[in-house]
Amino acid sequence: MCQHKPTCPPSTAPDAELAQCVTSHPEQGWSLLCNGVLLFEDTGVLTPDGAVRDPHRMSTRAA
Repeated sequence: MCQHKPTCPPSTAPDAELAQCVTSHPEQGWSLLCNGVLLFEDTGVLTPDGAVRDPHRMSTRAA
């Protein structure tokens, strides 16, 4: 899918969310990346094969 040079990480890679954004719909809370990943504003991910990755926001609270 990706036409960038160098190519973006595939949807199966741990760093898949670093792919370039193809379209963004912040009013709906999601963006489509060039590797086919749907990235949601809560950091949840839906991959092209239907796999779901739970949100993984970093905590900003002091320990």
